[in-house]
Amino acid sequence: MKKMILSIAIALVSFGAFAQTYKNEVKLNILNVIVRPSVELGYEYYLDDNQSVEGELMFLDKFSYWPKGDGKFSATSIKVGYNYYFDSSDAVGFYINPFLKTRFGKYTEEKTKEDNTKYDEETNMAAFIIGVGVGYTWVFNSKFVVAPYANLGRNFSSEVNKRFWAVEPNAGVRLGFRF
Repeated sequence: MKKMILSIAIALVSFGAFAQTYKNEVKLNILNVIVRPSVELGYEYYLDDNQSVEGELMFLDKFSYWPKGDGKFSATSIKVGYNYYFDSSDAVGFYINPFLKTRFGKYTEEKTKEDNTKYDEETNMAAFIIGVGVGYTWVFNSKFVVAPYANLGRNFSSEVNKRFWAVEPNAGVRLGFRF
């Protein structure tokens, strides 16, 4: 009986210690807001101390595109990923992030015909992207997060790849809050 009570007490203490860690994080890629006029918002759920799943929504997605003309992007993307943190305490330090991303929207560029009449040429930005990223996470006061990262993804849309790079680099600085 004493062993059973001791086992239950140890389990409750262990559960209580795990429950005190924060399991959720909301985040913003501040680099996109500053460098490009786009907004990348995310949510991360921590499965345990060194792994999590995430979802991100990016409005005016145009990171990694360097077209020759001055066109207008009207695209949104949704990304889901898995993060593995190599430091096993509180999801801090170096991490790797395999992900899947889908994009929808269009890119419009003004063109001129031989007779000098102008027209808009549209590229459908619908794409499926597979990639991997790496980054480093710092946590301050157990709640505030600063995390620079870099991603590399492969775009599988032939229409998009005719106009833009098939391999998409992306970098950012994530600011987050854990709760």
